[in-house]
Amino acid sequence: MMNQQNSNTSKSKVSVPEAKAALNNMKYEIANELGVNLKQGYNGDLSSREAGYIGGYMVKKMIEDYEKQMSGK
Repeated sequence: MMNQQNSNTSKSKVSVPEAKAALNNMKYEIANELGVNLKQGYNGDLSSREAGYIGGYMVKKMIEDYEKQMSGK
């Protein structure tokens, strides 16, 4: 039987290349708002809590923006 782990472990990829820069900017803006010292490059010194806080807040903002767009239609 073929190892299915290889097909399921691909890294997250941004479907729209132009969105990558926008998400990256959003990440740094949110880290700044939250007082998390996020720097360009390696950030292995961040705790899991800090990294998760940034990602969770990004998702929250994206959902809020989407809901605003949908309620405006």
